[in-house]
Amino acid sequence: MSVVIVGGHERMERIYKDTGKKHGCKVKVFTKMERDFHKRIGNPDYILMFTDVTSHKLVNTALKISKKKNIPNLRLHNSSLQTLEKALEQVKGLNVKLSDVRDLEEAILRYWY
Repeated sequence: MSVVIVGGHERMERIYKDTGKKHGCKVKVFTKMERDFHKRIGNPDYILMFTDVTSHKLVNTALKISKKKNIPNLRLHNSSLQTLEKALEQVKGLNVKLSDVRDLEEAILRYWY
């Protein structure tokens, strides 16, 4: 599962990536607005946004990309490690439920057709 983290503290960037790896996620971190942000963000499974230390422009751009590419997003009002861990657990749970639904749909289609 891939996750893009928008915002947060620059000094915690490595910690964010390590925490994502611990939870089985591939993580990209953007702490500030970068050139060609809309291209570099890729096509992740989720976008997590830390809104406490992030510019409005960066959050708004991430929201536009999220809507355009139909990527689920989660806004977090605190950029702490504990908040990130809770969010990743929540996202992991959502991903499992979605995959279960897809598997069920496939099984039903195979049964009926």
